[in-house]
Amino acid sequence: MGSGTADASASDAAGATGAAGVTGAPDTTVTDAAPVPGAELLAALLDGMDTALFALDTGGTVTHWNRQAERVLGWSAAEVVGRDGFAGWAVRGPDADEVRRRLMAIQDSQGRQVHEFALVRKDGGRVLVRMQAAGMRGGDGGPAGVYCAFSEAHAQIDLERSIALSEALFQDGPWGVVLVDADLRPTVVNAHAARALGGGRTSLLGRPLGEVVLQGVEDLEGAFHHVLAAGAPPAPAELWVTLRSREGGRRRCWRSGFLRLSSPLTEEAVPLGVAWLFQDVTEARAAEQAAARLRFRSAQLHRAARAAAECEDPWEAATTTLDFSLAGFADHALLDLVAGKALIPTAATPTDAPGPCLLVAGGSLPARYGPGHPAFQTLDRIAPVRVSAGGEASAGRGAWAAERQWPRHVAHALCVALRSRGRTLGVVTFLRTADRPAFEREDAAHAESAAVRVASAVDLALLLDGRTGG
Repeated sequence: MGSGTADASASDAAGATGAAGVTGAPDTTVTDAAPVPGAELLAALLDGMDTALFALDTGGTVTHWNRQAERVLGWSAAEVVGRDGFAGWAVRGPDADEVRRRLMAIQDSQGRQVHEFALVRKDGGRVLVRMQAAGMRGGDGGPAGVYCAFSEAHAQIDLERSIALSEALFQDGPWGVVLVDADLRPTVVNAHAARALGGGRTSLLGRPLGEVVLQGVEDLEGAFHHVLAAGAPPAPAELWVTLRSREGGRRRCWRSGFLRLSSPLTEEAVPLGVAWLFQDVTEARAAEQAAARLRFRSAQLHRAARAAAECEDPWEAATTTLDFSLAGFADHALLDLVAGKALIPTAATPTDAPGPCLLVAGGSLPARYGPGHPAFQTLDRIAPVRVSAGGEASAGRGAWAAERQWPRHVAHALCVALRSRGRTLGVVTFLRTADRPAFEREDAAHAESAAVRVASAVDLALLLDGRTGG
């Protein structure tokens, strides 16, 4: 082949490499049929490809054969270059004419064609290859031969499967998929992950995760650092995070798996980043937590009933019930009894430290509750009342609590009426500090269950003391 043909071969060989989807890395030298000045670069390029490649001239003679072709079929360039076709060595006799005809017909067509051939290795074994072939043009624009890039069919199919899997995951798979680089910034975000994070697939790229994750980003980034340093953990992990939203924080639980990404094109494993796959399991975990909380509270009320039954003094039974109901539920409890239009403090837990609920010594003076106090609201409605200091600063919460005659570190309160024999005997107030969440509806149900038991004990105590409720 002349130098014009060699230049065309170099140009077309580069296209063959792209068609095969593999990047070349320089290796060693290759043998050309007839080396010409300036052909050394062409020889190095052909031999350094990761794709097996050969070329035929217009008569069907092999002119180029690179090292990857030798790896696949076992024949060296010295053994192959100059052979007329493939009959008798790389193709079985009955198939040789058909293979030659199909390959040589390509030089008269436009573009690339894909064929699958069963070729013969040097050791006699057979291998199915997928071949992409295209015609070459000489300096005069006429046919100058054919070049073919090929790989084992199973390797090509594996590559196609990998690409198809990546595309499926990055489109709309059932799991969120996020790829982060070594700086822990997202580089690829699929549609599922974008919806979960509350952004778009492109708007999240390159941004720190702290811009979308309000709480829990330290745990997430810590997992990324661990994977980059030590590899993927053996099992998925569940991470609770709070996402930024217009309505405030949105708390979610993500079951997450992590994979360290390394370049396949380097001799040493160079980390490219981390693949983070996650699925939202918030509803399932919230249901499990609610069920566990309900079981614990039911067990506490059962224990309270048994302990109260052993108390000779009904006042002790009432305070014991309050002690059991506080576990895992609230930090403080107050018991106020109705006296006309006032409420008399009767029992309370310590305000400065954890401790048991005790009767108030000399408790006969009315509580200094102002109009609209949650305890009075409870008496008016005969229904639980929940209040919170909201997002106020520490000083503001202290003033809010002090105004309602509660300890200054209190941030949430739940008032429940004491009802027995169709009468309202008083109010029980449960208090939480700022490091606990606000009371919710299910908390009110538990408080009412405890209040029923407390009210029965208080009613008995009042009867024995000769007192009556309001």
